[in-house]
Amino acid sequence: MEDITLRALRTLREADLIAAEDTRHTGLLLGRYSIHKPLLSYHEFNEAKRTAELIGKLQSGLRLALTSDAGMPTLSDPGYRLIRAAVENGVPVEVIPGVSAITAALTVAGINPEPFLFHGFLPYKSTQRRKALASLAPLPCALVFFESPYRLMKCLADIRAVLGNRQIAVARELTKKFEEVIRGDVESVLKRLEPRTIKGEITVVVEGNRA
Repeated sequence: MEDITLRALRTLREADLIAAEDTRHTGLLLGRYSIHKPLLSYHEFNEAKRTAELIGKLQSGLRLALTSDAGMPTLSDPGYRLIRAAVENGVPVEVIPGVSAITAALTVAGINPEPFLFHGFLPYKSTQRRKALASLAPLPCALVFFESPYRLMKCLADIRAVLGNRQIAVARELTKKFEEVIRGDVESVLKRLEPRTIKGEITVVVEGNRA
């Protein structure tokens, strides 16, 4: 709540309509800052259908704000279809910079961040995940992944198997109340996490290939 910028608050107050990944989450934010605007859901399950509707509203002259729950729109969050459609239809698009787990994790990881590659979520199945990791293994850049807390341990095991025992940082709940960063090589981080129940939004930073 406290990381939102003055510019973002002004933008929300000036919008005619707010498209939100989850209207409940955005509603809490708006309530905190006494902003009263119509909310419309815009998430991965209705994104394709709702984009045309929103473009029509933009073309009619309405000002639309787009919010996502715990990240930046389009970066593993809804938004790409809408922004692409707006660009193709000549509708101006303005980005309101804010907190990003990608840059926040790179900053606190203690791993050389230049250059880095953001991959988003790795594949769900281990075979496909290992294949994706193998394609990234030779790169000399830091690798940044988002991961579900339910798959984190399996993901780290695959990282160790494919990339080796590299230095990593597992960043949990960045910018939130229970923020935590666990650093070390993959084996040591696995041992620290093994007895725990893992919750929250997870960002993993892996050092690049130093060979």
